[in-house]
Amino acid sequence: MTKQLLSLGALAERVGARVVGDPDLMIRSLATLQTAGSDQLSFFANPRYLNQLRASRAGAVLVTEEHVADVQGSALVHGNPYLAFARLSHQFDWRLSVQPGIHPSAQIDPSAQIDAGAQVGPGVVVAAEAQIAAGVVIGANTVVGHGCRIGRDSRLEAGVMLYAQVRIGERVLIHSGAVIGADGFGFANDQGQWVKICQLGGVVIEDDVEIGAGVTIDRGALDDTRIGRGVKLDNQIQVAHNVQIGEHTAIAGCTAIAGSTKIGRHCTIAGMSGITGHLEIADGTHITAMSLVSHSITRPGAYSSGTGLEPHRQWKRNVVRFRQLDELAKRLRTLEQKVEHFTTEGQQDDGC
Repeated sequence: MTKQLLSLGALAERVGARVVGDPDLMIRSLATLQTAGSDQLSFFANPRYLNQLRASRAGAVLVTEEHVADVQGSALVHGNPYLAFARLSHQFDWRLSVQPGIHPSAQIDPSAQIDAGAQVGPGVVVAAEAQIAAGVVIGANTVVGHGCRIGRDSRLEAGVMLYAQVRIGERVLIHSGAVIGADGFGFANDQGQWVKICQLGGVVIEDDVEIGAGVTIDRGALDDTRIGRGVKLDNQIQVAHNVQIGEHTAIAGCTAIAGSTKIGRHCTIAGMSGITGHLEIADGTHITAMSLVSHSITRPGAYSSGTGLEPHRQWKRNVVRFRQLDELAKRLRTLEQKVEHFTTEGQQDDGC
């Protein structure tokens, strides 16, 4: 949904692109190469879709210089079409701009501080000593716990839960169902019974972070759990207590990170990965999907674990072989020792 039509020339200025064609063409929205119409803008960033580009009926397409001739309509020429598309998508976002004010159904503790430029939706609860800055949007039925702080221009969608003492930076986006600051999983065993360890730390979320729907970030046991500047967390991720995630790291859905692990900057972690506790992962590490990280990674690079997909019958045979690996390794070592023994004896015989 867009608030107004934007000319191709105006869009070009926003991303530093060059117009080939009609700069006065009015663009209604963005669309894929296959579905775009004469008043829509698309982008081309993958050579596999060259045929779609040539057949597209889009009013304009973001392309590099190399593919201008393949565009049927107008073109926006940019060195990185996908990046330009990402930036232009903000011009067509469905989210409404901030509508300052507090809904009558919201429950605000008298000691809470809410800037007049913030928007607080229906059913929101803001607890004592919370601080909400200008430009913040708090969606319906969200709970902001005791002593929480939310920085300028951050947005919490409907149904977000912030426990006490959660600190959120500026321009942070948190999607529905996220729970920030719940207790970490800490217990001591007393003769077969579990004694809870109170989680006394908090959660710090730095500027420009995005947190997906259903993400859970536990508070620290003593120190804070910390999510660094520019981190992007997909849906359904578990971040345990005292985890530290470095700046501009991106983590895909259903990944689970155990307690006290430190993940470096500019890492990418693909979906459904598991990271065990008390590890350190170097800056610039890339972990592929469904990997289990059970030891620290000290050198940047790409890492994988698990086995690839294969026919079920073949997989069953390989599972049997996998269970035999230890026995096979021992037998191989025994054979190697025998060969070494025979070779040594032969050398001695040759010397006599």
